[in-house]
Amino acid sequence: MKPIEVTDANFKKEVLESSTPVLVDFWAEWCGPCKMIAPVVEQLAKDFDGKLKVGKVDVDSNQQTSMQFGIRSIPTLLIFKNGKVVEQIVGAVPKQALTDKVSKHLN
Repeated sequence: MKPIEVTDANFKKEVLESSTPVLVDFWAEWCGPCKMIAPVVEQLAKDFDGKLKVGKVDVDSNQQTSMQFGIRSIPTLLIFKNGKVVEQIVGAVPKQALTDKVSKHLN
């Protein structure tokens, strides 16, 4: 399972209306720390397949969604549950830290 591309157009359907928790990675092509955390995000999509939806938002192409959630520095990862932000992680953090944060929001 790979992360899905989330855009301004499909954000509501893919994230806010999702029946499972969603980890959203706000990133950009030019961002070094985003590239460092990308493999970790992809691994989480595999590890939690079926329990967690993982999406990536390119902040340059989807400024409306980025502004809506006040994304000022990237990478920023938000965990959504029932359409609400329940966790925010800023910066490239170790895989274990992400796994711990995600795990506590899974049913």
